[in-house]
Amino acid sequence: MHEMTFTEAAREGLSEEMARDSMVFVVGEGIGPRGGNFNTTVGLYDLYGEMRLRDTPISENGFNGICTGAAVLGARPVVDFMFLDFELDAMGGIINQMCRLRWMSNGQVKVPIVLRGGVGISSTGPHHSANLFSIFMHLPGIHVVAPVFPADAKGLLKSSIRSDDPVIFLEHKKLLKMKGQVPDGDVLIPLGKASIVRPGKDITIVGISYGVIESLNAANLLEKEGISVEVIDPRTLAPLDMDCILESVSKTHRLMIVDEDFSPCGAGAEIAARVMELGFYELDAPVRRVNGAFIPAPYSPPLEAAVVLNVNSIVKAAQALMVE
Repeated sequence: MHEMTFTEAAREGLSEEMARDSMVFVVGEGIGPRGGNFNTTVGLYDLYGEMRLRDTPISENGFNGICTGAAVLGARPVVDFMFLDFELDAMGGIINQMCRLRWMSNGQVKVPIVLRGGVGISSTGPHHSANLFSIFMHLPGIHVVAPVFPADAKGLLKSSIRSDDPVIFLEHKKLLKMKGQVPDGDVLIPLGKASIVRPGKDITIVGISYGVIESLNAANLLEKEGISVEVIDPRTLAPLDMDCILESVSKTHRLMIVDEDFSPCGAGAEIAARVMELGFYELDAPVRRVNGAFIPAPYSPPLEAAVVLNVNSIVKAAQALMVE
């Protein structure tokens, strides 16, 4: 084990996969010798060269389409969008080609491609603060991965690169400098397996991406009031580990989902609906959701603080849930 930041751990996983498989290559904006705006590829250009680490023009639809074709022909591209918001310019090819080719070919065509980028509200304004979890959860044929801790960033990225299906890899910008212990060696974390990051007995909180960190902070405060919170990190949203969530709800009998993204048609809505269908009689109270405000993220720090969820909003929601 060794301590690393989220970014360092993901970069180590990427480098290991590039060393293991010569068909893994990276394209993206600003990822050449500079190593990317978020340092996702620092040092890799010197190791693997221009042919496997290609800096691109600002043409998301173009290089996304090129990499889809490369994946179909046997390569394993990693497409770095820097801010995942930029990926919206490539959505036609993602939805109509990348996600559907394996289905349309009856499994004969594999599309092993990873699309990664920074998400989340972090004083970067409305054009650079989207979360986009629920948009990709809605698409059949693509895995949605949202790691929180450095060890998960490495293990899940390695598994994503080895997947024969497209993977969207969502990295919240507030997590990138967070440090944690990372196992040595070739340790993979399977897609579709949630993690209980804090055990508890009174309320189950499912945190989405950075929502896990805020939920853990809220759980520490609630513990002082005698409220025991179990915090679950889904790690992947598609596939979603409902067995883990349902087992927790059968113990606590209360469920709350904490997600910085908007509430309408969000990840929390999907989790709540599935629990209502599969575990309704285990619930002692309605499922609650804690989300950010349903508006574009402001650039102004005071305005941003007013619309994003925080520890206090989670604590208040949990207190209300306990008396319902």
